[in-house]
Amino acid sequence: MLLSIVIPCFNEEESLDELYLRLRKVLEENGLNYRLIFVDDGSTDKTIQKLIELRSGDKRVRVLELSRNFGHQAALCAGLDHSGGDAVIMMDADLQHPPELIPELISKWKEGHEIVYTIRKDPPGTSLFKRKTASCFYRLINLLARINIPENSADFRLLDKKVVDEFMRIKERTRFLRGLIRWVGFRQCPVCYEAAPRFAGRSKYTLWRMIRLAFDGITSFSTFPLHLATFFGSFISILGFAYALYALYVRLFTGRALPGWASMVVTVLFLGGIQLLCLGIIGEYIGRIYTESKFRPLYVLRNIYAEYAEAAIKAQAVSMAKAENRSLGGFK
Repeated sequence: MLLSIVIPCFNEEESLDELYLRLRKVLEENGLNYRLIFVDDGSTDKTIQKLIELRSGDKRVRVLELSRNFGHQAALCAGLDHSGGDAVIMMDADLQHPPELIPELISKWKEGHEIVYTIRKDPPGTSLFKRKTASCFYRLINLLARINIPENSADFRLLDKKVVDEFMRIKERTRFLRGLIRWVGFRQCPVCYEAAPRFAGRSKYTLWRMIRLAFDGITSFSTFPLHLATFFGSFISILGFAYALYALYVRLFTGRALPGWASMVVTVLFLGGIQLLCLGIIGEYIGRIYTESKFRPLYVLRNIYAEYAEAAIKAQAVSMAKAENRSLGGFK
């Protein structure tokens, strides 16, 4: 059995040594044949240098260097594309996903589950705002998208080879992996864990990035906001028609029609707000269509540090040397 472990990294130089040591200890103590695939997602610190050092001392380490920061979801997909093996584990580099949980994930997989996902218990000190917003997000997306993502599920999971093969057939560019993993189906089971505080550095998921992830998740799996825009338009049209009938009645039968600017201003502002809201919702979906229609790659690789890349470079060097020798021989 060959196990691949995919680890996206963005400015994680302070955590890599500890992560590598803990991973190696757990994997070797359990007698596992493994491969570590680190994906440098455009780090601005010394992450790539640290990863190359790890690669030089352990050929089971592969390093994918992206040309810039493409985001956490794209980095995970890059690792999956270059994984291979009988199963793949996805985890973060900040040590909030404990390597010591890997044997339990493998045990569940051997029982016949093709996807083993994890449920995160927040560490002490997690803010009330973060807990509540995360809870609201999962409830909202499950209500709108109907894919039933477990609350507090993490990107720490094990995927069987057949799941990875099916996942790689998905061509959409805007990716929400937690939703896609539920969408592909297969036999799934959870494993709970208590997240530790970050080993070093700070979280790369700012509030804005979390909001964008929520938008990506909702618009990728639900057309309900478009239906909501239709509902608003229909509801306001009915109110407007009823108000027009009322105004006509007052004008023709009561003689109490007085010019009033307040009702006019309120009506115009209300209708304008609804129209802008609906246009914004429609714009989000048009933006998704525009992004997908360009068919740009999900990520761009600058370098690959792995055995097959090194073999390709050596083969190219040998081929160039032979060509040069033939050229010199012909000249002589």
